[in-house]
Amino acid sequence: MLLQLSKMKNSGAMYYKVVIKIYWTIIIIMTLSLNANGQNRKSFSISNKFLSRTIVIDGGNIRTSKIFNRLNGKEIDLLNKEDFRLRISEGTDVENSDVIITSKDFVVKEVFKDSAEKLSFLLENKDYQLEVTLVYELKRENRFLNKYLVVKSGRPVTLERIDLEVISVDDIYQPYKLKQITAWGPAQWRPGLGQPLYTEESATYWGTEFPASYNYVENKTGYCGYLLGKQIEPGKSYTTYKSVLGVGDDARFIQDSFFEYIDQIRVRPFRLQVQYNSWFDFYNNVTREKFANSVEKVNQELHIERGLSPLNAYVIDDGWQDSEADWSKEMWKVNSERFDIDLKSSFETVHKARSNLGLWLSPGCNFGARQAVPLMKEKGLEALDEYMSLAGPVYMQLLEDRMLELTTDGVSYFKLDGLFGHLNRREFDFQGTDYGGATMPQLGVEGFKPADMRLNDHKYDELKTYYLVAGTERLMDIFKKQNEINPDIYIVISNGAYLSPWWLQYVDAVWMINAGDAAEGSGRRQELIYRDEVYYNTWVTERTQFPINSVFNHEPKKTKTGESVKQFSEYLWMNLSRGTGFVELYIKTEVLSERDWDVLASGLKWVQKVFPYFKKAKMHGGNPQKGQVYGYTGWNDKGGYISFHNPSETSTQTYTVKLSRALGTTPFLGEMLISSPLDNAMELVGRKIKEGEQMDVILSPGQVKILEFTAI
Repeated sequence: MLLQLSKMKNSGAMYYKVVIKIYWTIIIIMTLSLNANGQNRKSFSISNKFLSRTIVIDGGNIRTSKIFNRLNGKEIDLLNKEDFRLRISEGTDVENSDVIITSKDFVVKEVFKDSAEKLSFLLENKDYQLEVTLVYELKRENRFLNKYLVVKSGRPVTLERIDLEVISVDDIYQPYKLKQITAWGPAQWRPGLGQPLYTEESATYWGTEFPASYNYVENKTGYCGYLLGKQIEPGKSYTTYKSVLGVGDDARFIQDSFFEYIDQIRVRPFRLQVQYNSWFDFYNNVTREKFANSVEKVNQELHIERGLSPLNAYVIDDGWQDSEADWSKEMWKVNSERFDIDLKSSFETVHKARSNLGLWLSPGCNFGARQAVPLMKEKGLEALDEYMSLAGPVYMQLLEDRMLELTTDGVSYFKLDGLFGHLNRREFDFQGTDYGGATMPQLGVEGFKPADMRLNDHKYDELKTYYLVAGTERLMDIFKKQNEINPDIYIVISNGAYLSPWWLQYVDAVWMINAGDAAEGSGRRQELIYRDEVYYNTWVTERTQFPINSVFNHEPKKTKTGESVKQFSEYLWMNLSRGTGFVELYIKTEVLSERDWDVLASGLKWVQKVFPYFKKAKMHGGNPQKGQVYGYTGWNDKGGYISFHNPSETSTQTYTVKLSRALGTTPFLGEMLISSPLDNAMELVGRKIKEGEQMDVILSPGQVKILEFTAI
């Protein structure tokens, strides 16, 4: 490293500039000058080839002054004087004790240039006896920068909310704005937690790497942080979650840049998981013998006879557990009348099929586990009403012990159903005393039940969120330990979860929320419209920032035979084209005909073929419920696919599609050859088309077409 000190003049003020000539990709530069009051003004810049962030110490206070997006050449001048803010109090239950302190209330005591990728500042606030270490991290290969705080107090203090970023810029916006933290209400569960912020001109994304964070915009200022509601003891420190600032090359496609970042930080690489689930076969009447018969049948039909790769897992859904047993010392005991206590024979069955065993389980003891709740409550475990508290220390330790035991035994897939509730009803632990969490008796909740309808009122949102934060953190702890035991484990959080992309730091897929297990409708067209309408509402209308490729959508389903090959094929391919890497088969194995198995095997082989395109899957077109043509698409540098569905019952429609970046294509594709896995698009098969061109697709009433594009 070479340092060159140069003496320069600027606007009449003498200052020294440290010019760092360095052969690292990451550069930290410090500039010294005088402010209007004659005090030292120090400027630090941490940067790589993608972005830079300039931090200023002026009069002893710290703030970020500029962000430079090197991908598009845009520079952001931040208008705010705050770099972070803390809301502290004597306790969430102590009225009028809360106060907001920001970076302006701290004095910088020391600067640490820890490495070329890390810059730290030690700050002090004597009035509140707080010490904060502010840390910025920027790796040379990343298009995003992280920031976090280490907070240390000289006296007991409660951290109510932590805002890691305070961003005042004219072009910042909040794409997802709903906030329904409801106890009651069918399909009314939209907590709005863990959603990012974007800028509409400078092409940046912002957020907090914590699923239960709440990032929002108010008066052209973005706040990225989360509620905590925990007390810090004197002399002990608390390290926050990290915020993220990332950049893209074009603000119109900032969601694509954000999803690329999410794909980079997820706990396990995005992968295809194809599996069988016992639910629609047996519901909760599953036994070892029934399960074994289905495993053997599915493996015989799909793998042995039709050449499909072995399934990733065979899953025993609700029904394997003994919910009438005493779970106060050991949870999730196996029903010995239905299965071996150690699930030995079921492990042997799936291993013969060259696959793995998966289990359904409800962290909140919902659905088929509710029978175990009253006895646990009687024995002193942290029960709510119908469910258990996901923040209760005794209960959650028992849950952790059992989940880790099952993981160690070889269960490689977990369907975690009923977290904070289900489709229509949620419960909240707002007493806090059982787990040392936040309470707010000043809101007048005495006598409220955990699922009290009055909790739907927004004035209780903070209280409810404290529980969601505590429960989320406890689940994260378990998931991290499961990953340590088996780095290839596959975890899905289902009913009662919420769609935050930062869940993917811990799990592989998340329930799409506000949709039933089985798509409603009298036929396949209606079933598609039902499920795709939820997709449309979630991703288009509500603008949920969550990758479609990591959604659990409860399909495909095949519980009866008799429909034509055309009808089943179009339903199946349209379903699979949604682009989720999690494909769980809900089938009645004994009723499927030979041609049903033929179609199913062909569809799953197609998924294996086009799976690389799923990483950038998205929805296109109009509203299914309004009869408008819609579909799904995914691309990479080798090609892609587009699906189309005409939901109209009576009208033939022509749909025009342009192969552009808005659809997901790249300019590297050039000329492509069109093909189709179905036999209903022969007018287009064999045609050549270039990226940037458009084409017309004619669809008869209810018709589905699937087109593949291969770069020539």
